[in-house]
Amino acid sequence: MDRRRFLKAGTLGALVSGAARASDAGAADRGNRVQRYRRLGRTGFEVSDISFGSSRLRRGEEHLVHMALDRGINYFDGADSYTGGASETVLGNALKGRRDQVYLVSKTKSWAGTRRSELDAALNASLRRLRTDYVDVYLNHAVNDVERLANPEWGEFVERAKAAGKIRATGMSGHAGHLVACLDHAIDHDLADVVLVAYNFGQDPAFYEQFTRGFDYVAKQPDLPRVLEKARQNDVGVVTMKTLMGARLNDMRPYEDGGATFAQAAFRWVLSNPNVDALVISMTERALIDEYLGASGATAVTARDVDMLRHYARLNGTSYCRHACNDCEGACPYGVPIAEVLRTRMYATDYQDAGFARSEYRALEVDAGACLGCSGEPCRDACSHGLPVAELCGPTHRLLA
Repeated sequence: MDRRRFLKAGTLGALVSGAARASDAGAADRGNRVQRYRRLGRTGFEVSDISFGSSRLRRGEEHLVHMALDRGINYFDGADSYTGGASETVLGNALKGRRDQVYLVSKTKSWAGTRRSELDAALNASLRRLRTDYVDVYLNHAVNDVERLANPEWGEFVERAKAAGKIRATGMSGHAGHLVACLDHAIDHDLADVVLVAYNFGQDPAFYEQFTRGFDYVAKQPDLPRVLEKARQNDVGVVTMKTLMGARLNDMRPYEDGGATFAQAAFRWVLSNPNVDALVISMTERALIDEYLGASGATAVTARDVDMLRHYARLNGTSYCRHACNDCEGACPYGVPIAEVLRTRMYATDYQDAGFARSEYRALEVDAGACLGCSGEPCRDACSHGLPVAELCGPTHRLLA
């Protein structure tokens, strides 16, 4: 099916029926499957509530994409920077002959001074790797500055790419300290059909108040639930990421019983928010795909889920960097972006993905090299949650530089 016929033809029905065909093809695989599809805002796309994140997808892992397809997943999130572009190549190979069964997402970083020609080149490169002539959603990646959204070159690029049929929907992704301000701007100025946002139980003060009395934690994004509701009111699709609050799954294995896991509890909490359409999660193993899909279809959390989340928070509440809180911004006299440095450390130590951590660390405009010769005094009290910043940034540089 060529692009223009596809765009005109009732793509929604084609995609849903395609997902059903994929399910039939995988009937021999009796594991967990997608139980619910949700409308992704004004796009009208009916997407799997638990969807495939490809940030850590590497060459030779097409089988993971095939399994996800056969279990009913139809929303695949990618970016030009993931594994140096290799993840898009793997997606393109894996989806050969099945492109009309899925919604494909890609992302690139548009800065305040980025030109339209650069954005055209980035999109065309992604399309080549993905072996397709259009993407369903194309996002401005990892936005933490309103000026990046205000760049007129991005707006002109999107308008032309949509007219050419290369992009069907657009928006932004974000997970850092100015996320709420960026989301407000994108929604208020009608710059987003879809937003991809960091959202987990550790970022909602109303939920945290249910079970955090007795230990020191204050949620730092009280406006995030508000802006998600605002997105819903404006028919902007909401997809969430970073849903596992650090993804320290091994910490929780000894406490998981009764068939429920911490990941499933965290996903059920996210999906219980009616303002969330779907979540994306990196699917790096077949067993994890099966585990994660065990939470599909959820609309509420259970008492057991709350107990699991409480226990995770107690284990990690004072050692996990909430890089969206932004308390440490400006604390370093050398300009080291403390939260971003600790985010890359999370990928190495919590996700156990040193390769991805190094690529993200090397992309930072300022690294933590200055921390090696610093006394640590300027940032000693920079974290209101008690993280020993001075003891983490220097070693992170040694680990990832």
